[in-house]
Amino acid sequence: MTSDLEAAFDTLWRQIGGPDLVQEHRFAPPRRWRFDRAHPFARVAIEIDGGTHNGGRHVSGAGYTRDCVKLNEAASRGWLIFRLTSDMLRDDPYNHLRPIADKITDLMDDAPHDP
Repeated sequence: MTSDLEAAFDTLWRQIGGPDLVQEHRFAPPRRWRFDRAHPFARVAIEIDGGTHNGGRHVSGAGYTRDCVKLNEAASRGWLIFRLTSDMLRDDPYNHLRPIADKITDLMDDAPHDP
């Protein structure tokens, strides 16, 4: 199920012309960890963290620790992870999303191509 914040991200991502992303991508089976959005081929993940001002899961001690374990495991598997907050999407979406889209494009351009 897509949250309102994730739906807002999806709208903004389309507006900047970002490449297609996978929702809820599982990166470490059999673990149940998922990225909010991911470009698996480029190995770029986007985590959209809500509740940063009202004591949400991402900012509680235990929740933050669980996020660190998950994201450290992802990094050890070669993933580049971008984290976004609701403030970032509300206040300056272009300058937070454009670099992510550009990085995915750069990684895709650098990828080996079949002859």
